[in-house]
Amino acid sequence: MSTKDYIEKDYYKALGVTKDAKAGDIKKAYRKLARELHPDKNPGDAKAEAQFKEISEAYDVLSDDTKRKEYDEARSLFGSGGMGGAFGRANSAGSYPGGASTFDMSDIFGTGGGTTDFSDLLGGLFTNTSGAGTRPRGGPTRGQDVTAQVSLSFDEAVRGATLPLELSGPGACKTCRGSGARPGTAPHRCPTCAGSGFISSNQGAFGFSEPCRDCLGTGQIVDDPCPECGGSGVTTQTRTITVRVPSGVRDGAKLRIAAKGTPGTRGGPPGDLFVTVRVGAHELFGRSGDDLTLTLPITFAEASLGTTVRVPTLDGSVAVRIAPGTPSGRTLRVRGRGVAKKNTAGDLLVTVEVAVPQKLTAPAREALEQYAAAQPDDPRPSITAALAGAARHRSKEHGHD
Repeated sequence: MSTKDYIEKDYYKALGVTKDAKAGDIKKAYRKLARELHPDKNPGDAKAEAQFKEISEAYDVLSDDTKRKEYDEARSLFGSGGMGGAFGRANSAGSYPGGASTFDMSDIFGTGGGTTDFSDLLGGLFTNTSGAGTRPRGGPTRGQDVTAQVSLSFDEAVRGATLPLELSGPGACKTCRGSGARPGTAPHRCPTCAGSGFISSNQGAFGFSEPCRDCLGTGQIVDDPCPECGGSGVTTQTRTITVRVPSGVRDGAKLRIAAKGTPGTRGGPPGDLFVTVRVGAHELFGRSGDDLTLTLPITFAEASLGTTVRVPTLDGSVAVRIAPGTPSGRTLRVRGRGVAKKNTAGDLLVTVEVAVPQKLTAPAREALEQYAAAQPDDPRPSITAALAGAARHRSKEHGHD
Protein backbone atom coordinates (compact mmCIF):
# COMPACT_ATOMS: atom_id res chain seq x y z
CA MET A 1 0.00 0.00 0.00
CA SER A 2 1.52 3.35 -0.97
CA THR A 3 1.68 6.27 1.42
CA LYS A 4 -0.27 8.30 -1.12
CA ASP A 5 -3.17 5.89 -0.66
CA TYR A 6 -2.93 6.31 3.11
CA ILE A 7 -3.23 10.08 2.79
CA GLU A 8 -5.90 10.29 0.09
CA LYS A 9 -8.23 7.41 1.03
CA ASP A 10 -10.58 7.45 4.02
CA TYR A 11 -10.79 3.78 4.97
CA TYR A 12 -13.02 4.46 7.98
CA LYS A 13 -15.56 6.17 5.74
CA ALA A 14 -15.39 3.31 3.22
CA LEU A 15 -16.44 0.84 5.93
CA GLY A 16 -18.88 3.25 7.57
CA VAL A 17 -17.18 3.19 10.99
CA THR A 18 -15.69 5.83 13.25
CA LYS A 19 -11.97 6.35 13.71
CA ASP A 20 -12.13 4.90 17.24
CA ALA A 21 -14.08 1.80 16.14
CA LYS A 22 -13.03 -1.44 17.78
CA ALA A 23 -11.65 -4.38 15.78
CA GLY A 24 -14.90 -6.32 16.18
CA ASP A 25 -16.98 -3.44 14.80
CA ILE A 26 -14.64 -3.07 11.82
CA LYS A 27 -14.87 -6.78 11.06
CA LYS A 28 -18.67 -6.74 11.38
CA ALA A 29 -19.00 -3.73 9.05
CA TYR A 30 -16.69 -5.30 6.46
CA ARG A 31 -18.55 -8.61 6.42
CA LYS A 32 -21.90 -6.87 5.95
CA LEU A 33 -20.63 -4.77 3.03
CA ALA A 34 -18.75 -7.71 1.50
CA ARG A 35 -21.95 -9.76 1.36
CA GLU A 36 -23.78 -6.90 -0.34
CA LEU A 37 -21.06 -5.94 -2.83
CA HIS A 38 -19.48 -9.32 -3.67
CA PRO A 39 -19.00 -9.74 -7.47
CA ASP A 40 -20.84 -13.08 -7.38
CA LYS A 41 -23.92 -11.25 -6.11
CA ASN A 42 -23.52 -8.34 -8.54
CA PRO A 43 -22.36 -9.86 -11.85
CA GLY A 44 -21.43 -7.24 -14.43
CA ASP A 45 -21.81 -4.35 -11.96
CA ALA A 46 -18.57 -2.38 -12.29
CA LYS A 47 -19.53 0.07 -9.53
CA ALA A 48 -20.19 -2.72 -7.02
CA GLU A 49 -16.92 -4.40 -8.00
CA ALA A 50 -15.00 -1.15 -7.43
CA GLN A 51 -16.67 -0.68 -4.04
CA PHE A 52 -15.87 -4.28 -3.10
CA LYS A 53 -12.19 -3.68 -3.89
CA GLU A 54 -12.29 -0.44 -1.88
CA ILE A 55 -13.72 -2.05 1.27
CA SER A 56 -11.35 -5.02 0.92
CA GLU A 57 -8.41 -2.62 0.79
CA ALA A 58 -9.79 -0.70 3.77
CA TYR A 59 -10.28 -3.86 5.82
CA ASP A 60 -6.80 -5.12 4.97
CA VAL A 61 -5.35 -1.97 6.57
CA LEU A 62 -7.73 -1.42 9.49
CA SER A 63 -7.80 -5.08 10.57
CA ASP A 64 -4.01 -5.09 11.00
CA ASP A 65 -2.91 -3.23 14.14
CA THR A 66 0.46 -2.21 12.67
CA LYS A 67 -0.98 -1.01 9.36
CA ARG A 68 -3.79 0.82 11.13
CA LYS A 69 -1.35 2.65 13.38
CA GLU A 70 0.74 3.72 10.38
CA TYR A 71 -2.37 4.78 8.49
CA ASP A 72 -3.67 6.87 11.42
CA GLU A 73 -0.31 8.56 11.84
CA ALA A 74 -0.06 9.36 8.12
CA ARG A 75 -3.58 10.78 8.10
CA SER A 76 -2.90 12.76 11.26
CA LEU A 77 0.32 14.24 9.92
CA PHE A 78 -0.90 15.22 6.44
CA GLY A 79 -4.68 15.17 6.60
CA SER A 80 -5.35 16.82 9.95
CA GLY A 81 -2.99 19.78 10.07
CA GLY A 82 0.32 18.02 10.68
CA MET A 83 1.81 20.10 7.89
CA GLY A 84 0.14 23.23 9.19
CA GLY A 85 2.60 23.62 12.03
CA ALA A 86 5.46 24.03 9.62
CA PHE A 87 3.76 25.84 6.73
CA GLY A 88 0.47 27.23 7.97
CA ARG A 89 -2.82 26.73 6.11
CA ALA A 90 -3.53 27.67 2.55
CA ASN A 91 -6.16 30.28 1.80
CA SER A 92 -8.76 29.95 -0.96
CA ALA A 93 -6.26 31.12 -3.57
CA GLY A 94 -3.84 28.34 -2.71
CA SER A 95 -1.24 30.64 -1.10
CA TYR A 96 -0.14 30.84 2.51
CA PRO A 97 -0.22 33.63 5.08
CA GLY A 98 2.73 35.94 5.00
CA GLY A 99 2.95 36.07 1.23
CA ALA A 100 4.25 32.51 0.74
CA SER A 101 3.65 31.15 -2.74
CA THR A 102 1.46 28.13 -3.49
CA PHE A 103 2.70 25.11 -1.60
CA ASP A 104 3.79 22.12 -3.70
CA MET A 105 4.98 18.87 -2.11
CA SER A 106 7.50 18.50 -4.94
CA ASP A 107 9.19 21.68 -3.66
CA ILE A 108 10.19 19.70 -0.59
CA PHE A 109 10.51 16.13 -1.80
CA GLY A 110 11.75 16.69 -5.33
CA THR A 111 13.41 19.27 -7.52
CA GLY A 112 10.48 20.75 -9.36
CA GLY A 113 9.84 17.62 -11.42
CA GLY A 114 8.64 15.36 -8.65
CA THR A 115 11.40 12.82 -9.37
CA THR A 116 11.75 11.76 -5.76
CA ASP A 117 9.29 9.05 -4.67
CA PHE A 118 7.15 10.64 -1.97
CA SER A 119 6.46 7.30 -0.27
CA ASP A 120 10.17 6.51 0.00
CA LEU A 121 10.67 9.54 2.21
CA LEU A 122 7.87 9.03 4.70
CA GLY A 123 9.97 6.67 6.77
CA GLY A 124 12.03 9.70 7.66
CA LEU A 125 8.99 11.86 8.33
CA PHE A 126 7.84 9.48 11.03
CA THR A 127 11.26 9.48 12.68
CA ASN A 128 11.74 11.50 15.81
CA THR A 129 14.97 13.11 16.85
CA SER A 130 15.98 10.14 18.98
CA GLY A 131 16.12 7.91 15.94
CA ALA A 132 13.11 5.73 16.88
CA GLY A 133 10.55 5.24 14.13
CA THR A 134 6.98 3.97 14.20
CA ARG A 135 8.18 0.59 12.95
CA PRO A 136 11.94 0.02 12.83
CA ARG A 137 13.23 -1.76 9.78
CA GLY A 138 14.72 -4.45 11.99
CA GLY A 139 11.48 -5.08 13.86
CA PRO A 140 8.70 -7.61 13.21
CA THR A 141 7.42 -7.58 9.63
CA ARG A 142 4.18 -9.07 8.34
CA GLY A 143 4.59 -11.81 5.76
CA GLN A 144 3.51 -11.41 2.15
CA ASP A 145 0.10 -12.49 0.88
CA VAL A 146 0.15 -15.55 -1.38
CA THR A 147 -2.13 -16.42 -4.31
CA ALA A 148 -2.92 -19.95 -5.48
CA GLN A 149 -5.49 -21.80 -7.58
CA VAL A 150 -7.44 -25.01 -7.06
CA SER A 151 -9.46 -27.00 -9.59
CA LEU A 152 -12.70 -28.71 -8.56
CA SER A 153 -15.09 -31.02 -10.32
CA PHE A 154 -18.66 -29.79 -10.79
CA ASP A 155 -19.89 -32.11 -8.01
CA GLU A 156 -17.16 -30.97 -5.57
CA ALA A 157 -18.06 -27.33 -6.16
CA VAL A 158 -21.75 -27.99 -5.50
CA ARG A 159 -21.23 -30.17 -2.43
CA GLY A 160 -18.09 -28.56 -1.01
CA ALA A 161 -14.69 -30.16 -0.62
CA THR A 162 -11.57 -30.25 1.53
CA LEU A 163 -8.39 -30.34 -0.53
CA PRO A 164 -4.64 -30.41 0.16
CA LEU A 165 -2.75 -27.52 -1.40
CA GLU A 166 1.01 -27.58 -1.83
CA LEU A 167 2.78 -24.21 -1.69
CA SER A 168 6.40 -23.28 -2.26
CA GLY A 169 7.86 -20.01 -1.04
CA PRO A 170 10.17 -18.27 1.41
CA GLY A 171 9.94 -19.23 5.04
CA ALA A 172 11.93 -18.95 8.25
CA CYS A 173 15.09 -21.04 8.02
CA LYS A 174 14.65 -24.19 10.10
CA THR A 175 18.35 -24.47 10.88
CA CYS A 176 18.72 -21.07 12.54
CA ARG A 177 14.99 -20.54 13.19
CA GLY A 178 15.05 -17.32 11.21
CA SER A 179 17.84 -15.61 13.17
CA GLY A 180 20.38 -15.83 10.34
CA ALA A 181 23.10 -16.90 12.78
CA ARG A 182 24.83 -20.27 12.92
CA PRO A 183 23.21 -22.57 15.52
CA GLY A 184 24.85 -21.99 18.87
CA THR A 185 25.46 -18.33 18.12
CA ALA A 186 23.17 -15.31 18.01
CA PRO A 187 23.07 -11.99 16.19
CA HIS A 188 23.71 -8.85 18.20
CA ARG A 189 22.25 -5.37 17.96
CA CYS A 190 23.89 -3.11 15.42
CA PRO A 191 25.87 -0.48 17.36
CA THR A 192 25.71 2.02 14.50
CA CYS A 193 21.92 2.37 14.36
CA ALA A 194 21.20 1.02 17.88
CA GLY A 195 19.06 -1.73 16.35
CA SER A 196 16.63 0.55 14.54
CA GLY A 197 17.84 -0.42 11.08
CA PHE A 198 18.28 3.13 9.84
CA ILE A 199 20.25 6.27 10.36
CA SER A 200 18.27 9.49 10.76
CA SER A 201 19.15 13.11 10.34
CA ASN A 202 17.14 16.25 11.01
CA GLN A 203 16.63 18.96 8.42
CA GLY A 204 14.46 21.74 9.74
CA ALA A 205 10.96 20.53 10.57
CA PHE A 206 11.56 17.05 9.16
CA GLY A 207 13.57 14.02 10.07
CA PHE A 208 14.96 12.02 7.13
CA SER A 209 16.37 8.53 7.29
CA GLU A 210 18.29 5.98 5.25
CA PRO A 211 19.07 2.28 5.81
CA CYS A 212 22.03 1.62 8.04
CA ARG A 213 25.03 0.68 5.90
CA ASP A 214 26.50 -1.64 8.55
CA CYS A 215 23.46 -3.89 9.12
CA LEU A 216 21.77 -3.21 5.74
CA GLY A 217 18.61 -2.09 7.50
CA THR A 218 18.08 -5.23 9.61
CA GLY A 219 19.10 -3.68 12.93
CA GLN A 220 21.25 -6.73 13.73
CA ILE A 221 24.77 -7.89 12.97
CA VAL A 222 25.42 -11.57 12.25
CA ASP A 223 29.07 -12.44 12.92
CA ASP A 224 28.77 -16.15 12.05
CA PRO A 225 26.10 -16.66 9.32
CA CYS A 226 23.94 -19.76 9.19
CA PRO A 227 25.33 -22.18 6.55
CA GLU A 228 21.80 -23.08 5.37
CA CYS A 229 20.41 -19.60 4.62
CA GLY A 230 23.67 -17.63 4.36
CA GLY A 231 22.60 -15.30 7.15
CA SER A 232 19.31 -14.17 5.58
CA GLY A 233 17.16 -16.21 7.99
CA VAL A 234 14.97 -17.28 5.05
CA THR A 235 14.95 -20.38 2.82
CA THR A 236 12.62 -21.65 0.11
CA GLN A 237 10.29 -24.24 1.58
CA THR A 238 7.43 -26.46 0.46
CA ARG A 239 4.42 -26.86 2.70
CA THR A 240 1.03 -28.49 2.38
CA ILE A 241 -2.07 -26.89 3.85
CA THR A 242 -5.68 -28.03 3.87
CA VAL A 243 -8.18 -25.79 2.07
CA ARG A 244 -11.88 -26.14 2.84
CA VAL A 245 -14.03 -25.04 -0.10
CA PRO A 246 -17.65 -24.27 0.95
CA SER A 247 -20.57 -25.86 -0.85
CA GLY A 248 -22.03 -23.95 -3.77
CA VAL A 249 -18.80 -22.16 -4.70
CA ARG A 250 -18.78 -20.77 -8.25
CA ASP A 251 -16.11 -20.76 -10.92
CA GLY A 252 -13.72 -17.84 -10.42
CA ALA A 253 -14.58 -17.34 -6.74
CA LYS A 254 -11.72 -16.18 -4.49
CA LEU A 255 -11.31 -17.55 -0.98
CA ARG A 256 -9.29 -15.72 1.69
CA ILE A 257 -7.56 -17.97 4.21
CA ALA A 258 -6.15 -15.88 7.01
CA ALA A 259 -2.56 -16.32 8.22
CA LYS A 260 -1.67 -18.97 5.62
CA GLY A 261 0.55 -16.77 3.46
CA THR A 262 4.27 -16.21 3.79
CA PRO A 263 5.46 -16.37 7.42
CA GLY A 264 6.40 -13.05 8.99
CA THR A 265 9.97 -12.22 9.93
CA ARG A 266 11.32 -11.58 13.41
CA GLY A 267 8.05 -12.48 15.07
CA GLY A 268 5.78 -10.65 12.62
CA PRO A 269 2.39 -12.14 11.67
CA PRO A 270 2.06 -14.24 8.49
CA GLY A 271 0.31 -12.95 5.38
CA ASP A 272 -2.93 -14.35 3.99
CA LEU A 273 -3.60 -16.92 1.30
CA PHE A 274 -5.99 -16.05 -1.54
CA VAL A 275 -7.23 -19.08 -3.48
CA THR A 276 -8.99 -18.78 -6.86
CA VAL A 277 -11.42 -21.63 -7.54
CA ARG A 278 -11.78 -23.16 -11.00
CA VAL A 279 -14.80 -25.44 -11.56
CA GLY A 280 -14.95 -28.07 -14.31
CA ALA A 281 -17.98 -28.65 -16.54
CA HIS A 282 -20.54 -31.43 -15.98
CA GLU A 283 -21.56 -33.82 -18.74
CA LEU A 284 -25.28 -33.25 -18.08
CA PHE A 285 -25.84 -30.26 -15.82
CA GLY A 286 -25.20 -26.56 -16.23
CA ARG A 287 -25.54 -23.88 -13.59
CA SER A 288 -27.33 -20.56 -13.32
CA GLY A 289 -26.69 -19.03 -9.91
CA ASP A 290 -27.91 -21.63 -7.43
CA ASP A 291 -30.13 -23.35 -10.03
CA LEU A 292 -29.01 -26.40 -11.98
CA THR A 293 -29.97 -26.62 -15.65
CA LEU A 294 -30.69 -29.76 -17.70
CA THR A 295 -31.77 -30.28 -21.31
CA LEU A 296 -34.32 -33.11 -21.71
CA PRO A 297 -34.84 -34.55 -25.21
CA ILE A 298 -38.35 -36.02 -25.81
CA THR A 299 -40.10 -37.46 -28.83
CA PHE A 300 -42.75 -35.69 -30.86
CA ALA A 301 -45.31 -38.18 -29.60
CA GLU A 302 -44.35 -37.50 -25.96
CA ALA A 303 -44.61 -33.76 -26.51
CA SER A 304 -48.00 -34.10 -28.22
CA LEU A 305 -49.63 -36.70 -25.99
CA GLY A 306 -47.86 -35.91 -22.70
CA THR A 307 -45.82 -38.26 -20.55
CA THR A 308 -43.82 -38.59 -17.33
CA VAL A 309 -40.03 -38.86 -17.60
CA ARG A 310 -37.50 -39.57 -14.86
CA VAL A 311 -34.50 -37.25 -14.94
CA PRO A 312 -31.24 -37.38 -12.93
CA THR A 313 -30.32 -35.01 -10.13
CA LEU A 314 -27.08 -34.68 -8.18
CA ASP A 315 -28.44 -36.98 -5.49
CA GLY A 316 -30.75 -39.41 -7.30
CA SER A 317 -33.58 -38.91 -9.77
CA VAL A 318 -36.98 -37.26 -9.93
CA ALA A 319 -40.11 -37.69 -12.10
CA VAL A 320 -40.97 -34.77 -14.41
CA ARG A 321 -44.46 -34.57 -15.95
CA ILE A 322 -44.67 -33.42 -19.55
CA ALA A 323 -48.11 -31.94 -20.24
CA PRO A 324 -49.86 -32.71 -23.59
CA GLY A 325 -48.92 -30.15 -26.23
CA THR A 326 -45.65 -29.09 -24.58
CA PRO A 327 -43.57 -27.11 -27.13
CA SER A 328 -39.85 -27.54 -27.66
CA GLY A 329 -37.86 -25.03 -25.54
CA ARG A 330 -40.27 -24.89 -22.59
CA THR A 331 -38.52 -24.94 -19.19
CA LEU A 332 -39.99 -26.88 -16.28
CA ARG A 333 -38.96 -26.13 -12.69
CA VAL A 334 -38.29 -28.83 -10.09
CA ARG A 335 -38.01 -26.98 -6.78
CA GLY A 336 -35.26 -27.69 -4.27
CA ARG A 337 -33.14 -29.91 -6.53
CA GLY A 338 -30.44 -27.34 -7.32
CA VAL A 339 -27.38 -26.18 -5.37
CA ALA A 340 -27.84 -26.46 -1.62
CA LYS A 341 -26.47 -23.72 0.68
CA LYS A 342 -27.01 -23.93 4.42
CA ASN A 343 -30.82 -23.85 4.82
CA THR A 344 -31.66 -22.98 1.20
CA ALA A 345 -31.41 -24.72 -2.14
CA GLY A 346 -31.79 -23.72 -5.76
CA ASP A 347 -34.05 -25.45 -8.29
CA LEU A 348 -33.54 -27.84 -11.18
CA LEU A 349 -34.54 -26.19 -14.47
CA VAL A 350 -35.45 -28.81 -17.10
CA THR A 351 -35.67 -27.49 -20.67
CA VAL A 352 -37.65 -29.70 -23.07
CA GLU A 353 -36.19 -30.31 -26.51
CA VAL A 354 -38.23 -32.21 -29.10
CA ALA A 355 -35.87 -34.64 -30.81
CA VAL A 356 -36.25 -35.08 -34.58
CA PRO A 357 -35.35 -38.60 -35.78
CA GLN A 358 -32.48 -38.69 -38.25
CA LYS A 359 -33.76 -41.84 -40.00
CA LEU A 360 -37.27 -43.22 -40.45
CA THR A 361 -38.33 -46.81 -41.05
CA ALA A 362 -40.84 -47.41 -43.79
CA PRO A 363 -43.72 -47.98 -41.33
CA ALA A 364 -42.78 -44.83 -39.41
CA ARG A 365 -42.70 -42.76 -42.58
CA GLU A 366 -46.08 -44.12 -43.64
CA ALA A 367 -47.52 -43.33 -40.22
CA LEU A 368 -46.21 -39.76 -40.37
CA GLU A 369 -47.66 -39.22 -43.82
CA GLN A 370 -51.03 -40.47 -42.58
CA TYR A 371 -50.73 -38.11 -39.59
CA ALA A 372 -49.93 -35.14 -41.86
CA ALA A 373 -53.01 -35.86 -43.94
CA ALA A 374 -55.21 -36.31 -40.88
CA GLN A 375 -53.90 -33.19 -39.04
CA PRO A 376 -54.42 -30.22 -41.38
CA ASP A 377 -53.70 -27.51 -38.75
CA ASP A 378 -51.28 -24.83 -39.93
CA PRO A 379 -48.30 -24.67 -37.49
CA ARG A 380 -47.29 -21.20 -38.74
CA PRO A 381 -50.49 -19.12 -39.25
CA SER A 382 -48.71 -15.76 -38.89
CA ILE A 383 -46.23 -16.54 -41.66
CA THR A 384 -49.00 -17.91 -43.90
CA ALA A 385 -51.05 -14.72 -43.41
CA ALA A 386 -48.01 -12.55 -44.23
CA LEU A 387 -47.34 -14.48 -47.42
CA ALA A 388 -50.99 -14.20 -48.45
CA GLY A 389 -50.94 -10.43 -47.88
CA ALA A 390 -47.79 -10.07 -49.99
CA ALA A 391 -49.41 -12.06 -52.79
CA ARG A 392 -52.51 -9.84 -52.74
CA HIS A 393 -50.32 -6.74 -52.90
CA ARG A 394 -48.44 -8.04 -55.93
CA SER A 395 -51.72 -9.01 -57.60
CA LYS A 396 -53.12 -5.52 -57.03
CA GLU A 397 -50.02 -3.87 -58.48
CA HIS A 398 -50.16 -6.15 -61.51
CA GLY A 399 -53.85 -5.23 -62.09
CA HIS A 400 -52.95 -1.50 -62.12
CA ASP A 401 -50.32 -2.12 -64.76
